[in-house]
Amino acid sequence: MVEFHLTNSSWDQKLALSLPQSYEPAARAFMDRVYAADSPTYPERENVFAAYQMTPLEEVKVVILGQDPYHQKGQAQGLSFSVPDGMKTPPSLRNILKELQNDLGQARSHQDLSPWAKQGVLLLNAVLTVKDSQANAHQGKIWEQLTDQTIALASADSKPKVFILWGAFAQKKAKLIDERRHLIIQTVHPSPLSAYRGFFGSRPFSRSNDFLKKASLSPINWLE
Repeated sequence: MVEFHLTNSSWDQKLALSLPQSYEPAARAFMDRVYAADSPTYPERENVFAAYQMTPLEEVKVVILGQDPYHQKGQAQGLSFSVPDGMKTPPSLRNILKELQNDLGQARSHQDLSPWAKQGVLLLNAVLTVKDSQANAHQGKIWEQLTDQTIALASADSKPKVFILWGAFAQKKAKLIDERRHLIIQTVHPSPLSAYRGFFGSRPFSRSNDFLKKASLSPINWLE
């Protein structure tokens, strides 16, 4: 097997079979370049693959797909939509937590979503890095080949899963998912510009757990 150690996680074994041999050195060269630049890149380099490291393929139950990391200092953790506790809550995350409370009848007290990742929620951004204050600056550079393969591997895995696709960008990835075996939840994005056009009231958290229980899988404690 080709050596592949990009994410330093159990995902690497599967990714080695689905990515060209040239991908890892190209991704490392890209990171070397952007992290050496004068303008900061987020998240911190050691957190670029946090989603992979916190949620092994064999433990994935739910995939929540984001576009790219938050682009202000201290926000991005390598997990889609998550910020460290103590940070100002970004508008999209604020709406996600509002819908969670409406859906489950209880409020979640913090905005760090790493407890979800540790329960099997793959919090994956399609683009894994971003330039300071420039949303989508690294779109189309290197990451989509990796993250598309990640989605495809999650879909090909034998265990039924829920894929949550918020917004038009995420919904383009539906073609990578076998909807005969998995539940795909698609709504508008939770940003303030669109949340009232179908995100609120979509109940993604209880619907995900209903599907997991029917598949004889343990539900996610979304309040953790």
